[in-house]
Amino acid sequence: MSETINQYINMTWVYWALMIAYGVTILSVVLVVLSENRNPVKSLAWITVLLMLPALGLVLYFLFGRSIRNKRYVSRKNRRRLKKHEKAKAFDADSSGLSVENAQQVRLGQSLIGAPYYEGNSAVIFHNGKDKFDSLFCDLKKARKFIYLQYYIFEDDKIGNQLADILVSKAKAGVKVKVIYDHLGNFKVKRSFYKRMREAGVEVYPFFKLTLLRPGARINWRNHRKLCLIDGNVGYLGGMNVADRYIDGGKFDVWRDLHLRVTGPILRSFNHSFCYDWNFMGRPIPEDFAEVEVKPAGDIGMQFITSGPTAQWGNISLIFLKAIGNAKKSIYIQTPYFLPTEGLLRALQAAALSKIDVRVMIPRRSDSAMLSHASFSYIKDCLRSGIKVYLYEPGMLHGKFIIVDDDFVTVGSSNFDFRSFEHNFEANLFIYSKEFNARMTRVFMQDLTESTRVLPYDWDHRPRLDKMKQSVMRLFSPIL
Repeated sequence: MSETINQYINMTWVYWALMIAYGVTILSVVLVVLSENRNPVKSLAWITVLLMLPALGLVLYFLFGRSIRNKRYVSRKNRRRLKKHEKAKAFDADSSGLSVENAQQVRLGQSLIGAPYYEGNSAVIFHNGKDKFDSLFCDLKKARKFIYLQYYIFEDDKIGNQLADILVSKAKAGVKVKVIYDHLGNFKVKRSFYKRMREAGVEVYPFFKLTLLRPGARINWRNHRKLCLIDGNVGYLGGMNVADRYIDGGKFDVWRDLHLRVTGPILRSFNHSFCYDWNFMGRPIPEDFAEVEVKPAGDIGMQFITSGPTAQWGNISLIFLKAIGNAKKSIYIQTPYFLPTEGLLRALQAAALSKIDVRVMIPRRSDSAMLSHASFSYIKDCLRSGIKVYLYEPGMLHGKFIIVDDDFVTVGSSNFDFRSFEHNFEANLFIYSKEFNARMTRVFMQDLTESTRVLPYDWDHRPRLDKMKQSVMRLFSPIL
């Protein structure tokens, strides 16, 4: 009898010890959330989940809730070493020919990350995968010194293997080839795809590799950048990954996207960005990184801005906000996912209410049902302030750009959503040129002819089930 009582007492003691430890853990996490002084709505959401669903809340928080802002993965010494070789002249607003508003945006980029402003660049626009990959492959085959390649996704398909074949061939010919891929974005890709490249001498490394010991430490912070630099003379940047669907549409009839081929001094910033990410992964800075000497190739002014969860500020979203606030006539946005932060949504609404022509173009059918429902939940907020919303009809719309007035454009990897603004490592070009703006405006207007404008009455009378799905998915916007 006494033995049974002792067992009961021991079990009770263990139970309460575990419960106390569990409670202390929950309380500790809540205190951490409070101490980070985040957006009150986000903090309250995390605290509610932790208190109402403690077990699930802990898992979700460790996967998606923690911040690595201001954490250093590249030493101060290496940061100085990289920055020194961008060789940019001090920005002179008077001689640049920029408007006061655009000069302010350039200064903002410099204040955020010290990003130089370069004149003398050129850019070719690709809005379909075939033309982009034909051009990229042609340039890669001409490489003589080095190839730096960085994509969120490399598919083991026809186009992916064509790219791999070229990289293998160039590595065997003595060209230094370095490849960064996102580990989560390529989780389904077989090891053999990268193994044959490594065996040929291509240096291939995953960004923020997921491990069994640290699955939650990195799953939420992905490198979404799409960047290529060849011999320091030619660069590519935009929204396209490496996959057949960018050519044949995949499950869609059409996959519409946008990418740039860039030449000129701005490629020094491409070089800096890639080498920074290379060192971020624990790899030594390439010995020849300082050899990029680029001559003027056109008359376009550009600034290259990176953003990510380790940055003190949301660099790209802050300049978006500044550009929207500076608009005088028009704001055209094309994005696959429209999940704006409260500040950006209010800025767009304020612009529309000020009689500025604000247009947002998103796909009617998306590659992600959850993101599509979440995006649609913001349409009513847009319509009631006079923002014009268009749904692209032919297929998937994956372009990521903003056109403001007649002299500013930004193109890159950043979507107009929480994930790009807060969780992903992104890269965008901020381009100051009336000629380039006119070309991009023609692209937008062409896509507009294949889109349907959303009318307030029709949107208010959509099926109730759709409204419910959209409202539910909106709750998850910060982590989608």
